[in-house]
Amino acid sequence: MTSTFRTLTVPLDGKTFPGGLPSFLVRDDVLCWTRREAGLAGFGEISRFTATGPDRFLEADIWWRHLVLEADVSDAVELPGTGPVAFGSFAFSKTSRHESRLIVPEIVVGVRDNQAWLTQLTFDDGPLTEETAAAALDRWLSSSSPAGEGTTAAPVLAGDGTLDEVPGPARGAVVRPLPLAAGATLHTGSLSEDAWMDAVAAGVAEIRTGALEKLVLARDVVATIPSGVHAADVLRELSARYRECWTYGVDGLVGATPEMLIQVEGRTAQARVLAGTLDRRDAHGEDGAPMDYATRVLAGSEKQRHEHEIAIQSLTKQLAPFSEAMNAHDEPFILELPNVWHLASDVKAELTEVEGHVPTCLALINALHPTAAVCGTPTLVAGELIRKLEHLDRGPYAGPVGWLDAAGNGEWGIALRGAVIEAADTVRLYAGCGIVDGSLPEAELAETWAKFRPMLESLGINS
Repeated sequence: MTSTFRTLTVPLDGKTFPGGLPSFLVRDDVLCWTRREAGLAGFGEISRFTATGPDRFLEADIWWRHLVLEADVSDAVELPGTGPVAFGSFAFSKTSRHESRLIVPEIVVGVRDNQAWLTQLTFDDGPLTEETAAAALDRWLSSSSPAGEGTTAAPVLAGDGTLDEVPGPARGAVVRPLPLAAGATLHTGSLSEDAWMDAVAAGVAEIRTGALEKLVLARDVVATIPSGVHAADVLRELSARYRECWTYGVDGLVGATPEMLIQVEGRTAQARVLAGTLDRRDAHGEDGAPMDYATRVLAGSEKQRHEHEIAIQSLTKQLAPFSEAMNAHDEPFILELPNVWHLASDVKAELTEVEGHVPTCLALINALHPTAAVCGTPTLVAGELIRKLEHLDRGPYAGPVGWLDAAGNGEWGIALRGAVIEAADTVRLYAGCGIVDGSLPEAELAETWAKFRPMLESLGINS
């Protein structure tokens, strides 16, 4: 063994991937970040960092920068996501017992702008060539996941530049309706529905005292599926159904988030802020086009627009010290997803040097998280009230999830519309709502069910 961290990135020229990056989501232990046909998929693990507490982001940043500082990097592609890469998931709360983590995989497949590449990462002193990288990928793709046999044929890189398959059923990129999972049951999480609505009412009462403007309250439900929970199946379903979201998978945390906390490419940072939600089922039977209904109800609602404005101000205020220029939409737009509509705004900033260097994405996350979109405002008051009312350790739910590379690039979403696979047949789902003056407990409860829907569908449970 050698202590030198080495990586080799080679282009996958001439190789085709029907379905794009999601066609590689064939193992239950896959690490992934994908949107539409692009993204990153990681296999194996050569190093891991874990931390808890208020300094978890900065500790992870120091660990990563130290790891890559003297890395031996050979990169023939030089795009964001090439070279050294780590996938990560962080706890929502500084008081959480859940361990935040960065995971360095052995193999990464990347697809971006119609370009594909393969990266092998190692601490071994053996040969590191295009052939060793391809062989390592084939080894991972042709072996079974720890959770059991997969349901999908895995893509294998053929020597002649084509894409072969190992024997097995049809490729998972095919979109198909899911049957109801046999024997699946849903269980109450930390609070019953009535108790959670009482918490919402208590939150509204606190807001009316003037102690805070907004509070985000989450709840959980537990699904038991006797036939087993397979992360790869869930991730493929989410990536196919929710193409405008970022599908993520890190260490049993799976989901498809519509909200980008921070994306860094060079000196440019971008974010997508959501606040204000409307269940698409509410449009059934309404006159006019569905988008007209969404615009009227969301953009025309003083409550929804107030909630959205709070979220925008929260992010831009925290991002401003790191930026030399920033712009955001003057008016929010309607983001249309299969289950809901959201009021959404995109924010773009040009980063400035702070103490002699451009801030890393983890340094930005340390400043931005938690935003008003997932916590409330003022942050400290909302955070204390969350701990009092939720009776729930959110773990990684609503925390940052994504990836970073050695060049400072990275994409970090907020872990929403997701779940944690707790056992071979058990998965805990999370959903939350922004509470402001005027929020109605029954309506907020209904909104949580709309937000549970992506995960319930991907598990084969009717909702």
